[in-house]
Amino acid sequence: MARATSSWLSGGEPGDSSPESNFPGELLGLPQSGSQSLAPTGRRILALLLDWLVAYGLAALMMSFGLFSQAMLSTAVLVVWLLLGAVSVRLFGFSPGQLALGLMVTPIDNRIHVGLGRALARGALLALVIPALFMDSDGRGLQDKLTHTAVVRR
Repeated sequence: MARATSSWLSGGEPGDSSPESNFPGELLGLPQSGSQSLAPTGRRILALLLDWLVAYGLAALMMSFGLFSQAMLSTAVLVVWLLLGAVSVRLFGFSPGQLALGLMVTPIDNRIHVGLGRALARGALLALVIPALFMDSDGRGLQDKLTHTAVVRR
C-alpha cells in the first residue's frame, strides 16, 4: 500500500527499485574523483564570479571607447558574459573562469562537444539565476540538466 505522504515527501516508495548512486556523477558515467569527475559547487560558483569580472572589465573597456553609455553598462556586462561564455564553451569546452579553476563543461549524452545552441541556452538559464538554485542528487543545476551537460574537473 502506498504511503499517504508519498505525494509530497521526497524520496521513493518503500521497495522502489530506482537506481542508487554511491557518489555524485556515478549515474552519469563519470568517475568518483580526478579528471572528468563532477566539479564541486564552490569551484563552479567561483568560476562564475571570475567570468562576471572578466565580462565587467570588457564591458567597461568597450564603454571607454564610446560603444555605449554608462546607463547601458549592466546590460552590456550581461551580453558580454553570455557571448563570452557561450563562444568559449563551444570552442574550448570552458569559460575563462573555468579555465582558471581547472573546470570544463562536457556533454553527457555522448556528443563530442557542447554546441553553440546548448552553450547559449545554458548561459541564458544561468543568467536567470533561479534554474541554478535547483540541483539534482548529483549537484547539477537545472541549466545543466536541460542542456544535458555537466561541469567537471579537467
